[in-house]
Amino acid sequence: MLSFTLTGGQHHEQPQLVPLLDRGAVKRPGRGRPRLRPERVAGDKAYSSPKARRDLRRRGIGAVIPRRRNERPGRGFDRAAYRERNVVERFLNRLKQHRRIATRYEKLAASYAAMVTIAAIILWL
Repeated sequence: MLSFTLTGGQHHEQPQLVPLLDRGAVKRPGRGRPRLRPERVAGDKAYSSPKARRDLRRRGIGAVIPRRRNERPGRGFDRAAYRERNVVERFLNRLKQHRRIATRYEKLAASYAAMVTIAAIILWL
């Protein structure tokens, strides 16, 4: 299941990590209800903070987030899992091929969220 939240262009996206984890679900292979907790979450260096790592650890989710230069080195970093993050980046680029999404014609956040949902459905079909 795809879930997203909208933020202002001037706001950082890291505070939206917890609401995204609360909202999203991961499809199980085969039959059954979707899991509410993924095994791992991949993010870029913007999500590399003690608070984000603590929130993920508290939920039992592995963090595949590279450390910043000014942070202490942590445990091993799974580069192969981090490379899978490009799937999300490619999806965002495909969403932005829709002019209405890329230029944000809508003034209201609810209207823009509806357009993003419609564009995601079109890409899924």
